[in-house]
Amino acid sequence: MDVIVANNPLKAQRFLQEIKGKTPLFIATIATTETGKIPGLSAAGVNPDFTDFTPPADAELLLLGKCRSIQGVPITPDGIPTPALITTSALHLADIPVLIVNGGVKVKPQVPYIDVNGSPGRDIRSGDSVDNVEEVIERSTVVGEHLAKTSDYLVIGESVPGGTTTALGVLSALNIVAQGKVSSTLPANPHDLKAQVVAAGLSAAAQKFGNFQGDPIKAISAVGDPMMAAVAGLVIGASHKTPVLMAGGTQMTAVLAVINALEPKALCNLAIGTTRWVTQDQTSDICGIVNQFCDVPIIAADLNFGTSQYPGLQIYETGLVKEGVGAGGASIAAMAQSSGAVDKQILLKEIERNYASLMMQTKNSGSNSSSSK
Repeated sequence: MDVIVANNPLKAQRFLQEIKGKTPLFIATIATTETGKIPGLSAAGVNPDFTDFTPPADAELLLLGKCRSIQGVPITPDGIPTPALITTSALHLADIPVLIVNGGVKVKPQVPYIDVNGSPGRDIRSGDSVDNVEEVIERSTVVGEHLAKTSDYLVIGESVPGGTTTALGVLSALNIVAQGKVSSTLPANPHDLKAQVVAAGLSAAAQKFGNFQGDPIKAISAVGDPMMAAVAGLVIGASHKTPVLMAGGTQMTAVLAVINALEPKALCNLAIGTTRWVTQDQTSDICGIVNQFCDVPIIAADLNFGTSQYPGLQIYETGLVKEGVGAGGASIAAMAQSSGAVDKQILLKEIERNYASLMMQTKNSGSNSSSSK
């Protein structure tokens, strides 16, 4: 398999051996937060307000191969397509089924989904970011318990713009050193801006909640995002019954910290699945975060777009985007299920094929939009 083991090699190899040749269920957990609209924090969407449409469009792309909530596909301000392109390609190659969980979005996806009664997140600078966290965790735990019975293992990804900043907030609230360690969709990681936003949120939350440090429910409520509650519940419910690959970057470290605080026994059957671009990112340290509080292994899909014929994919090698919508975990799952039939070169060809198709969709939708004005 074209994977890189970033930490805890013995546990990582055991996990990979356990999922080899098995059929997973891929779950995309979508959410939005006003934090993602703070200028300079996220590359998800052509402008801050567009981030409301990115997660539902990602969900539609995974299930339909095209988007309904928007014309074309979600792109960064630089014109780079959503990492859901990677996820879709990997899942299609391995014929892996997909389910959407709505953790709390402002714009509902135009595809079927499971709703756990979450609400869109507010700006964490308010110190009061997410509603009914405990209820969402409880509902998601029930969902996780039942979905664990349907497949050999679960791969759980996320789409929430601004998620690395809320991750920094929750990690900080749980007394984990994370400043300068969380990743970014941008090549120049805006650590100072993230730190300022989180500091404002923690200060405001202290006035509302008093001493909330170390409390995972209050941490998400104060400075987190809705995805965290939903994914934490899914993992807690499922991991007692089946292996779970948490598909994402440093956002998943915050969810892992929440699980560790709520249900540490749930960590025994987990791994984080991400991309090489995250584990080798010089501006963040995913292993440095996780190793502070647990020994859950981190595995990275060894994707490389440097040889791609498309500049829009080659740019991933510069540090733009890096991960999202479970791209790394989906790639690992596709390679593990196929027992060698899918490798990173075959996956790149499928990604390029889908990239060309999606860019044509985007071009045509732009032409149609222009002609209709």
